Amino acid sequence: LPKPSLQIKKNAITDDYKVTSQVLGLGINGKVLEVFHKKTQAKYALKMLQDCPKAKREVELHWRASPCSHIVRIIDVYENLYQGRKCLLIVMECMEGGELFSRIQDRGDQAFTEREASDIMKSIGEAIQFLHGINIAHRDVKPENLLFSTKRPNALLKLTDFGFAKETTTHNSLATPCYTPYYVAPEVLGPEKYDKSCDMWSLGVIMYILLCGYPPFYSNHGLAISPGMKRRIRMGQYEFPNPEWSEVSEEAKQLIRTLLKTEPTQRMTITEFMNHPWINQSMEVPQTPLHTSRVLKEEKDTWEDVKEEMTRQCLPTFFSYILHTDYIYTSTHTHSQVHTSKKKYMDTNIQKVVIKEAIINENGKVV
Repeated sequence: LPKPSLQIKKNAITDDYKVTSQVLGLGINGKVLEVFHKKTQAKYALKMLQDCPKAKREVELHWRASPCSHIVRIIDVYENLYQGRKCLLIVMECMEGGELFSRIQDRGDQAFTEREASDIMKSIGEAIQFLHGINIAHRDVKPENLLFSTKRPNALLKLTDFGFAKETTTHNSLATPCYTPYYVAPEVLGPEKYDKSCDMWSLGVIMYILLCGYPPFYSNHGLAISPGMKRRIRMGQYEFPNPEWSEVSEEAKQLIRTLLKTEPTQRMTITEFMNHPWINQSMEVPQTPLHTSRVLKEEKDTWEDVKEEMTRQCLPTFFSYILHTDYIYTSTHTHSQVHTSKKKYMDTNIQKVVIKEAIINENGKVV
């Protein structure tokens, strides 16, 4: 059923909720705080956005998507003054199970299996299927935006953060660069417009990481994105290196190949994805133990650095710079620290990646 239209409440949020200073997470637009409903004592998450047309659009699109069981549900929206500024206060269900990959990292000795990876990809697929069905592209599908509802084994995985979501039916839609590099589709790196198919590319990258513990594309120079990385993404250059991929089913690899197509029109649609035997499990998806948990655990410190760097680079201003110059971006205060951590990542994983890197001279030009 279509969700009723969004009603923005004008009374003070503190009439209905007790707002705490407990920070549940950091989104691209600020902190997410813990709040309690005064009557029921139920715990929720509060996201605060400065009121503007873009923020209203984000809330509207997220509200429309809320009926899907694999999308974080909006409970209430308030328009209040905060420190003299008009703000939108979004009360959402509290996701207490943590981020997708953190949960896999924390599993201990219990192996993560290919069948579990299939279940997770089906959950994410259901969220994307719902969005695409109502003509919304999320445009920022990445691990940090995939959260478990509880810490229990049967917890639901849900997609959140509609800060970059757009309607796909409007004219001139999806033309702005605003994404995280490891999950970015090739057409986003070029001048072409992009649509729902960029979400499909992100599904391919997440599925790849789920099955081995490392991404198909990353920079070899300690930076979150470089000319060589841009080139590899544009050309769709990645492999399935052993030992991590030796036991993974051919069906899973084939599904990734159909998602990581550099030509968006050749990429599978969400309907095709949901009908794939590996996703709907019309085939017997093997319970093969994967290397994912071990790899993520070994690289836990580095993964946090990489994730933090990727999140920072979601800023559109960064990308309008990096995508319109041939020079490598360096940030003086973080470059050295990021370079060191990523070099370690590359050194320990170098055998896992076929390096088809362009040689870069001192000026950062591809030669």
